[in-house]
Amino acid sequence: MIQSNYEGYGTGMVAPGLGFSFQDRGAGFSLTPGLPNSLAGHKRPLHTIIPAFMEKGDMHIGFGIMGGWNQAQAHAQFVANVVDYGMNVQAALEQPRFTKPSFDGCDVEMEPGIPETVREDLTQRGHQIQLLEPFSFSVGQGEAVVRDSRRNVNFAGSDPRSDGEAIPQEPPTQ
Repeated sequence: MIQSNYEGYGTGMVAPGLGFSFQDRGAGFSLTPGLPNSLAGHKRPLHTIIPAFMEKGDMHIGFGIMGGWNQAQAHAQFVANVVDYGMNVQAALEQPRFTKPSFDGCDVEMEPGIPETVREDLTQRGHQIQLLEPFSFSVGQGEAVVRDSRRNVNFAGSDPRSDGEAIPQEPPTQ
C-alpha cells in the first residue's frame, strides 16, 4: 500500500464519519491552456504513486518506495539491487540511495554510504553533490514482499528510513 495525500494533508477535507483525508493530486495540473499538463478532459496529472511488481520464474516481488519525485529513481535503484546485484529485498532497501531533486541542472543528493570515489568521479564530471544524512527521508521509504511459489514461502523487507516493519507470520496449523 502506498499512502500519499500529496502535499501535507492533501485537500484538507475529511470524509464525514470515516476519518481519512482526500488527496490533492489534481494540483499537478496547470490552469494555463496548451501545456502538457493543462487541465482538460481525458488527462491525468503528473504524479508519482507507483507501486510495483516484478517476477521471474517462481519469485514474485511486490514493492513500493514512497518519496515524491524520488519514487521512480528509488524504484530503479531497488530493482538494480535485486536483479543486477542479487540482493534480497531487505538488503536492497537498506542500500544507500541518491536522488535528483530537479529536472534541470546537475544537482544530485546522495547518502554518505555511496563510495567517496563515486562521488568524486561525478563531481569531476560536473555534478554538484549534496551529501545527505545516512538513511535520509529524502530518498524515499519502501517496503517489499516476496512470494516464492516453488517453496511456498513468503519473505518481506522494510526500509530503515521509515517506521514500517516486516513481521513474520507462523504458518497455518492443520
